[in-house]
Amino acid sequence: MVTDTPRNDSLLRALRREPVDRTPVWLMRQAGRYLPEYRATRARAGSFLTMAKTPELACEVTLQPLARFDLDAAILFSDILTVPDAMGLGLYFVDGEGPKFERPIRSAADVERLAVPDMDRELRYVMDAVRLIRRELAGRVPLIGFSGSPWTLACYMIEGGGSDNFSRIKAMMLDQPALLHRLLSIVTDAVIAYLSAQRAAGAQALQVFDTWGGVLAPHHYREFSLPYLTRIARDLLRGDGDDRTPLILFGKGNAPYLEELADSGADAIGVDWLVSLEEARRRTDGRVAVQGNLDPAVLYGSPAAICNEVRRTLASYAAGGDGTHTGLVFNLGHGLSPDMNPEHVQALVEAVHEGSRRSW
Repeated sequence: MVTDTPRNDSLLRALRREPVDRTPVWLMRQAGRYLPEYRATRARAGSFLTMAKTPELACEVTLQPLARFDLDAAILFSDILTVPDAMGLGLYFVDGEGPKFERPIRSAADVERLAVPDMDRELRYVMDAVRLIRRELAGRVPLIGFSGSPWTLACYMIEGGGSDNFSRIKAMMLDQPALLHRLLSIVTDAVIAYLSAQRAAGAQALQVFDTWGGVLAPHHYREFSLPYLTRIARDLLRGDGDDRTPLILFGKGNAPYLEELADSGADAIGVDWLVSLEEARRRTDGRVAVQGNLDPAVLYGSPAAICNEVRRTLASYAAGGDGTHTGLVFNLGHGLSPDMNPEHVQALVEAVHEGSRRSW
């Protein structure tokens, strides 16, 4: 595992809840279709999967936003569905419809055929991309690796793609809970192995995306999502001290569970815009760093409006604790959308750095 410290290590220090000169900022989907250079690479590649499965192209796309913006981290260009694809489900994409699986999980026999993928074989392209990106970053900023959460991956695996009502997985949850737990256990083992391999290849921070945790009723969240997030945080070996690889648990709609997530063993909790940073910081009580949480729709406003919302978000976090921004990683409450203006992203990044620097 590569352990050298990046020249700009503010993200890692913030995740350790250490003071920083300015609040670090990175953005979910910062490498994406809102950038014309991304669209050019996508056209050259011919498909999203070709980009994701070609380390040189994944590296190129990962670095594109860093060439434009003064971001404090790179995040691996990949997809959360690489893991179920490597488990044999047959991932493909349909224009206008998103990801689909050729062989979704619909029965106990389907579940029993699943196994943790071989990271050096089925997912080697991801690890090769991590190694290449680390080399090309040359110590500039940290590289974040990631995975989907067990619940979120299971949603796609059972539904066969995206869903409006999650009818198939919720039917399994209600009628065959033991089968769903079996599936979630296998997927959790795969997620731990996947994140471990990314760390070994050079990822310096890790994030788990529990994108669909918020569709669960509280008692179901505490049975079918939270325990598996906690197992990841507990069983994923991440090192100690300055060599520790921080783990961020991000979830849409996770506000009701902040105290429990803070007790999971994760280093940071990512929150969406439906809870204030003041409340998130107060309720987690300094046990974890907090990441978030600007509403992505703010980026449709003017640069002046974006700056105002950034200042409000920074002030909210400061009000939840000792008046400083220690332990804050600035991000959106979800990812950038394809129709967003790169100049507005630039305004956001500059506002975070200028606003947080002034407050120290």
